[in-house]
Amino acid sequence: MQTLLSKLKATYNEFPRAFWIYSVIVFIDRLGGSLLFPFYALYLTQKFGINMAQVGGLFALFSISGFVGSAIGGALTDRMGRKSMLIFSLVMSSLSALVMGLVNNLQLFMAISVFVGILGSIGGPAHEAIVADVLPAEKRPQGYGMIRVIFNLAVVIGPAIGGFLATRSYLALFITDAVISVISAFIVYLYMPETKPAPHPDAEHETLLQTFAGYGKVFRDTVFLAFLFVTFLQVVVYINMNTTLGVYLRDNHGMTEAFYGWLLSLNAAMVVVMQFWITRRLEKQKPMIMMAFGTALYAIGFVMYGFVSGMAMFILAMVIITVGEMVVSPFGQTLVASFAPEEMRGRYMAVSGLTWGLAFAVGPLLAGLVLDNFNPNLLWMACGVIGTVSTLGYLLLHKLHHSPAPETLPQPSAAAD
Repeated sequence: MQTLLSKLKATYNEFPRAFWIYSVIVFIDRLGGSLLFPFYALYLTQKFGINMAQVGGLFALFSISGFVGSAIGGALTDRMGRKSMLIFSLVMSSLSALVMGLVNNLQLFMAISVFVGILGSIGGPAHEAIVADVLPAEKRPQGYGMIRVIFNLAVVIGPAIGGFLATRSYLALFITDAVISVISAFIVYLYMPETKPAPHPDAEHETLLQTFAGYGKVFRDTVFLAFLFVTFLQVVVYINMNTTLGVYLRDNHGMTEAFYGWLLSLNAAMVVVMQFWITRRLEKQKPMIMMAFGTALYAIGFVMYGFVSGMAMFILAMVIITVGEMVVSPFGQTLVASFAPEEMRGRYMAVSGLTWGLAFAVGPLLAGLVLDNFNPNLLWMACGVIGTVSTLGYLLLHKLHHSPAPETLPQPSAAAD
């Protein structure tokens, strides 16, 4: 017991105080999100009586509007700092959850989704930048891996509670998420230090217009754009876990919302138990090779849903997907940080966020069309093909991109402990 406590204390001391404060914020905020998001498609199909193609269209609308919010947030994160962007985003998320839970008209719901997508996405680049701000390059894989553990510790609890609430009242999910977002905003305001590094001499006197014009440099980074395209393909496969899988299991295999919730909780529990251990042992491996390996596991796991049946095999497929996720996630975030100059970190993170936004705009829509009009198993076969192409893309990028040697970046004085 004493040895375990010593190890925990040693691990705690490896990271600055700002990192742990941010970890608490991630846990609380994610707890609220994991109550709601996995059941979003189920909620929409039940309340508004729409099909999965229409659900995909709503995801697309939300994601496209999110591009605007992320672009604004990336520039403002580099210019104004991380803290104010986090607070604004959390408050907007709280208000949007309440409004979306109360709206009964589909057209009004769609209109609100546009504003929610813009305002709720402003804090995304700040979230992505904070870990890179407070940790030196050699610690970032572990740091991102730790955030994954904390992130998924909330998901162990969230979907199980969400499944329980969803069988009684979907409105309760929206209200709970709103309250938790407000709590997170207060914690950021009271305890989270500003982590934005000191301005680069060339950026210190740039105008707001010049800050936004800096996106031009990001879009001229061709290797970075190639990395984003390959990652887009990977995410198109991965997002089925939180969008179409629940509906597919319900409609084609008779699985309940509660089983789907527990399936996602299994995913999160594995991350909590194994993520840090896996990241520590893989952190010296080539990042692009690890991305290829993890994506190949995605392809295998999702293909299985098109060929197997029964709870045991559905669980096995989720286990394979989760191992892939534990490999992909910390290395993917570390690679984005390795592409980004320090003074442009927010903008690089914003453009990186387009990967997920585009995937959410395209993936659920196309998946919904397949589920509604063709053999549903074709969706999972397509996931296998796309996942394989993404795997090969990472192997090619391994020859084109070389991460910079680990370096100790200057730490913001407020983040030091």
